[in-house]
Amino acid sequence: MKSYTIHLIRHGVCEGNLEGRYVGRTQSPLAQEGMQALLELKRKGKYPEAVKYYASPCVRCVDTLKVLYPTADPEVILELAECDFGDWENKKAEELMHDPKFLAWMNGGRHEAPPNGESSIVFMQRVCAGFEMLVRNMMTTGDESAVLVTHGGVIMTLLAAYGLPRAKMTDWMCENGHGYSMRIDPMLWSRGMAAEVYQMLPVLPNSGQREYTVLDIAREAADRAYGKKENKEQNEEE
Repeated sequence: MKSYTIHLIRHGVCEGNLEGRYVGRTQSPLAQEGMQALLELKRKGKYPEAVKYYASPCVRCVDTLKVLYPTADPEVILELAECDFGDWENKKAEELMHDPKFLAWMNGGRHEAPPNGESSIVFMQRVCAGFEMLVRNMMTTGDESAVLVTHGGVIMTLLAAYGLPRAKMTDWMCENGHGYSMRIDPMLWSRGMAAEVYQMLPVLPNSGQREYTVLDIAREAADRAYGKKENKEQNEEE
């Protein structure tokens, strides 16, 4: 049976990142340092080619894709944009430390949200819906591979939701210009919406890849599929 590969890459460093600002929907361009770092990563390692190329609507993601894949014609996926930080957009953390809503949000409240922005749960639902749409489209068209340049928060959310081996969201953090490759088996996806995370990006020469067997993947996929009811009941209790 055909499998599908999606390469998730975090955008390069932008001007807002350098200044330590919350840049969600702000169109902060790639910094010169960020562009140089991407070119250096491309020189040292390998970014896989793909049939289709996708990006978040933010200019820093589109420009990152163009640096890494100059001939690609990316398609923008609106649902895979960064979190909407609302009134906190483009501000630094030290400017918000006296705001009790900010402190509650920083402490991990899933339903806490920036004023006029998105809560963690709304953000998660949005990006997961966008990713599932992407997977459905690939299976419908038969496109076997795709590159998606998006944001660190989006990548962590997607891998925590679908990635095997299972890991906490923070375990999937990656630096700018780096990312992960996922392999999606249609049968496992239909049963448990699970995807094998099989390598880090860019692929560096002589980099050892971890071993992860088909049995491991099947076991975790089954756990996702048949453990949904138990997890749902637990979430409702919380």
